[in-house]
Amino acid sequence: MDKISTKKANTKESNKNSKPTIILMTRWHAIFRCKSRLSKDVGAYQAAKIQEKLTNHTICVAKQIQKEGHANIKLAIDGIGIKAAKKWGLTNKIKTVALQGPGNLGTKMKRQFLKTHSEKTLPQKIRNSILLIGTDLPSISYSDLIQAIQILNHKEMVLGPSSDGGYWLIGLSSKLINPLCAWPFSGIGWGTDKVLQETTRLASFNQIDYQLLQTKNDLDSILDLSPWLDYKSFQLSASSYQL
Repeated sequence: MDKISTKKANTKESNKNSKPTIILMTRWHAIFRCKSRLSKDVGAYQAAKIQEKLTNHTICVAKQIQKEGHANIKLAIDGIGIKAAKKWGLTNKIKTVALQGPGNLGTKMKRQFLKTHSEKTLPQKIRNSILLIGTDLPSISYSDLIQAIQILNHKEMVLGPSSDGGYWLIGLSSKLINPLCAWPFSGIGWGTDKVLQETTRLASFNQIDYQLLQTKNDLDSILDLSPWLDYKSFQLSASSYQL
């Protein structure tokens, strides 16, 4: 009887640890610490409030995925220290929190993939797919993340293109994580409109089987706010956009 109970417990723990991880990459929503391009148009205070709302929306969507047992979530934050980051994570009921660390976007993403893979696999030797998303998408939804998770069951990589030439999601299957491939994170002009193009070119060069999700629009400038502005008054305030 004890052996059966132990076996069931081990199976349950194995299933828990074999879930994919969704990493939420965000900046702390404080004045002058986020949305620098948007700040020039709407002011630092308004930009910070928009960042806060965007982040909360992304967390809400990801937590629903975790609640239903489809994935574990992790918060990777920039702009505050680790103690404050963990405190904020607990406020949002997110236990796993890390700092993004120094470097360009590619370096930061690679670091999170490596750390997350190491944290999950060292004790159990289980290989898991990992997805990384930004927090600049008013339109990100539950179905978007579920689709990305499902794609990684039969593809090696999934990308969510953004209209500015980058991507709002990148997911790697266990095959590309152990050991972690370096090509998606180096030799790319981060911050340009060629990020997605270069990433897919390198994927094809390395014979990677990948799939693209729906193109979405990151909210980085005043032009990106246009779908949520009230044109009758055209007043930019904390209540004039809807996410």
